Parts: sequence; structure tokens; C-alpha cells
Amino acid sequence: MTMSRRAAAELIGTSWLVFGGCGSAVLAAAFPGLGIGFLGVALAFGLTVLTMAYAIGHISGCHLNPAVSLGLAVGRRFPASELLPYIAAQVAGGILGAGVLYTIARGKIGFDLAAGFAANGYGAHSPGAYSAGACLVAEVVLTFMFLMIILGATDRRAPQGFAPVAIGLGLTLIHLIGIPVTNLSVNPARSTGPAVFVGGWALEQLWLFWVAPLVGAALAGIVYPLVAGDRESR
Repeated sequence: MTMSRRAAAELIGTSWLVFGGCGSAVLAAAFPGLGIGFLGVALAFGLTVLTMAYAIGHISGCHLNPAVSLGLAVGRRFPASELLPYIAAQVAGGILGAGVLYTIARGKIGFDLAAGFAANGYGAHSPGAYSAGACLVAEVVLTFMFLMIILGATDRRAPQGFAPVAIGLGLTLIHLIGIPVTNLSVNPARSTGPAVFVGGWALEQLWLFWVAPLVGAALAGIVYPLVAGDRESR
């Protein structure tokens, strides 16, 4: 499969993740009387990954996340030489998905970007007012565990055909934990999309949602082969 096709798949998949996941938060989470709440948003993020894993997994591997690509590269499951085009496509997809969501959301009377637009934040911009340090730890640990799930579920020794389910449910679980802390990122592309439209504080705090997921993913890429057995896990 050519790089252009794989990059296109990553762009489409990441735009779906941001539109579906952040869209559920912006459009449906607090809808009067019928809002889906944290549980619904968490499930929406999991479903975006699950559906795209089956739709484009055979094309690009369905990373949809710079941290996932990095973690797989560190774990020797993905060529490091292909990181940049994958990350560029993922970030572009995140911005595209957020752009579509913004176009729809601004059609509602009273819509205000100051409400957050599902952007990730810490301190005063954390849903639960968690400190930057707490948010950093949460994002590192949750990204680490997400990559451990991905690396384990896609191990050649794991039951075949079930990886998308495990990964989708894993993303749902970590959202249930992390939404109150940071709105949950574990994905720099997901964070970048909404931040571009919110601007201001969201862009100022975006560094944490690049640094923490990349660190957590790289750590998982190192740890998983040590736990699983380097040769057998590839």
C-alpha cells in the first residue's frame, strides 16, 4: 500500500475520531433531558476507534494518533522513517474533524467557543480543576496503558480478530477515568484540532497534550517487549 493511500486513511480516520468523540461532547453530552454525559462521550471515542479499525486497519494500521505511531515505532512494530507522514496526516485529520464540528456547532444560537469546544486543559481549564502536575501524570499513565493494550492486542500470539474490540473498549475505559481530569487526550492530534479553533489558553496549554502522550507511548514501546518477550511479540 502506498504512503499516500495510508496517509489518506489516517487523515480520514483521525477526522472521524475527533468529529465523533469531540462531537459527542460538544453536541450531545449536555443536551437538555437527553444528554449522554461522560459515559456517552467515553463510549463515542471508543466506537470511533473500533469502527475505523475495521474500516482502515488493513490500509494504514489505524493509528489515528501520533502517540500510537511513536509507541509502535519504539516497540519496533512500525518503521520510524514513516513517523512524520503519519503524524502530519493525523494532525491534519484532527483539524479537519474539528473544523467540521465547528461548522455544525456554530449553527446553534448561543454557541460560544469559550465553553471549551471539548479542548483539553489543566488548572482552571480542567473539568475538575486538576493541577498541571496531576494532569501530566494522568496523561502519561493513561497513554502508557492505552499503548500496552494496543501492543498486547496486536501481538501475534493474541487471539486474532479481536484487537479492535480490546482497543476500542480500552479507549472507552481511559476516557471514563480521564475526562474529569483533562477532558482526556492521550492523542496530540485530538488535542490539536479543537485547540486550533479555541485558540488562546487551549493553544498555550497544548504542549502538555503533546509531551505527556508521547512520553507515555514511548515508555510502553520500551516496556511491552520486555514483559512479553521481544522476539515473540513482533
